[in-house]
Amino acid sequence: MERHGWSALAKLPTDEVLLGMLDPNSCGGTIPDCGDELLGLFRSRTTPKFFDSFNDRETTIRGMRDRWPQSESQLVERADAIVDGKFDLLGFRSISFGDPIDWHLEPISGKRVPVVHWSRLDFLDVDVAGDKKIIWELNRHQYFSTLGQAYWLTGDERYATTFTEHLESWMDANPPKLGINWASSLEVAFRSISWLWGFYFFKSSSSLTAETFERAWKFLYLNARHLESYLSTYFSPNTHLTGEALGLFFLGTLLPEFKEAKRWRELGSRILIEQLPAHVKGDGVYFEQSSYYHRYTADFYLHFLLLSRANNFALPSQVEESLVKLLDHLMYITRPDGTTPLFGDDDGGRLTMLDDRATDDFRGTLAVGSVVFNRGDYKFVAENAAETLLWLMGVNGLGRFDCLAAAQPAQTSKAFVDGGYFVMRDGWTDNANYLLFDCGPHGSLNCGHAHADALSFDLASNGRTTLTDPGTYTYTGSKEFRDWFRSSHAHNTVTVDDESSSVPNGPFSWRTKARCSLLRWISEERFDFVSGEHDGFLRLPSPVILRREVLFLKRDYWIIRDVLDSSNQHRLDVRFHYDCQPDAQSTLAIHCFGAGESVEEEAFVSHCYGQKQPAKVIRFSATFEAGGDVVTFLLPRMTATPWGVTEIDGEGGRSFEVSGGKTRDLVMIQDGAWVWKRFVDNQLQEIVSTACKTDVRH
Repeated sequence: MERHGWSALAKLPTDEVLLGMLDPNSCGGTIPDCGDELLGLFRSRTTPKFFDSFNDRETTIRGMRDRWPQSESQLVERADAIVDGKFDLLGFRSISFGDPIDWHLEPISGKRVPVVHWSRLDFLDVDVAGDKKIIWELNRHQYFSTLGQAYWLTGDERYATTFTEHLESWMDANPPKLGINWASSLEVAFRSISWLWGFYFFKSSSSLTAETFERAWKFLYLNARHLESYLSTYFSPNTHLTGEALGLFFLGTLLPEFKEAKRWRELGSRILIEQLPAHVKGDGVYFEQSSYYHRYTADFYLHFLLLSRANNFALPSQVEESLVKLLDHLMYITRPDGTTPLFGDDDGGRLTMLDDRATDDFRGTLAVGSVVFNRGDYKFVAENAAETLLWLMGVNGLGRFDCLAAAQPAQTSKAFVDGGYFVMRDGWTDNANYLLFDCGPHGSLNCGHAHADALSFDLASNGRTTLTDPGTYTYTGSKEFRDWFRSSHAHNTVTVDDESSSVPNGPFSWRTKARCSLLRWISEERFDFVSGEHDGFLRLPSPVILRREVLFLKRDYWIIRDVLDSSNQHRLDVRFHYDCQPDAQSTLAIHCFGAGESVEEEAFVSHCYGQKQPAKVIRFSATFEAGGDVVTFLLPRMTATPWGVTEIDGEGGRSFEVSGGKTRDLVMIQDGAWVWKRFVDNQLQEIVSTACKTDVRH
């Protein structure tokens, strides 16, 4: 019906129809009879409540200036660029979509998507849409918040005028149901949320006219109807579905004048609650095995909880319990430098753009969580208050953050067995050593956001991110780079005969999927040990089981053993991807032992979608006739006297000597059992054994 123009939802409601959609009980007893009265009602009403920063504009402005005095000039600079038609989106800087803005243009490839019914567009086809994420990122209109913040701080009407001009331009260019900007319900949801933020920012501006406001309300009505009609229940029941539900919750909560608002709000709320058991594992890990989408999910539920509390909507305890688990996981996987590994896909997007933090810095979410749940450990890891906290919880939220006593998290190392992530760290200082090991499921559903990262790891040495997951870079912009960034070749793991553990089949599906199995996890005061295997190479003509063991001697170094179990000849490649920081290689020494050799190669790291930088890779290659192993020592460079490693004779296994100054360590590995001994001035000081769960001290 939409395709043929027969549906009432395929065209903008008339003024008369719009007014008939309103509930007089929610309009102060009288339905407004024109756009002026509708805008006046919005400006004067005191309920529903929005986020706390909007309760007192002047207090919020003072809080911003007092806490972040440098932010005003930075905000104004970004807002001025938007006024001039220049946008920083994802990893792209100062890109233009034409003047006037072409809302259907992908400017990197130059592709312009035809304005046909949304259901007839194959937006995954690069020949049709280029990288559609770039189009969608602009059309989310999340930069409206940047314009709004600059408007509050300066009172400059240029920002309000740009807001209304972009609204009108977008509505002119995107008739109901036509074009790529209707093709994803999640994009409709995010855009609806952005418009609502914009209306609250520019509520009192003379540039927001009754005509623009009334027309936008008509679009928001159609957005809500579109969302409830085309939920991603089957296509992408992941953050697409929960993001759409959040959009319905926002629309139903903040536009109560519509007769159907309660239905939208209750539907959105019900979906968000129902999806929690599927989306959040028992240990708090997000089910798609992606740290970035995990952060998305935490933000969704924080906003859901805050807006519900503000409007006295009761939520089941399950919401807070699951949200705490999500935040706990984000806390424990945070690196010593405050960044977060980007395992799995990262799309570079955000629910709202309320600060200018780096894409891999999730601490703003933890700062909000610390106040919501009165958690000093979240504050400890977040370190400082975030601008996002001010805009969501107002100056009172900042005050509560300041009064909260920071406390180190209860544990250093942490196992997330359901999600398959194991954090090894020796402290919470800014110079701590850290390793995150992946021995979890490949993904969920069609594993669309998974990577071939079975048994990979991410490492920080002396507090500096050193060996890293290279990220995502693109979804559909380049098949070559999409496949490489998802491959085992792009992770700190092993390939066999140059094959990945899992094989992709298009940008969001897989031909084969490796299954990981945890064999052992030990965490003690002196050491951590983890062992796992996967079956991804059983598909080879001569099947292989790959096992990886990691021993972490806390405050010292890591030892990794990769075991290839097969009866035929195979080549094993172990890769170590350095971060693109200039000094990453100088903080860690890598020594590999096996029947092979090491080479240095060039590859890439992407810290944000759409952006990649050159980075070094160390690849150790060995060929085995019938199984074998490679033992790698990862040695932080902590002192002027570097560690030296040599392999020594051992009976029935492999043995190594690690020496540095007056210290000499012996490492013995036999049949999967590890023994480590430390001698100082030739006197035995410590023994660690994985055969028992304690370290023996002398």
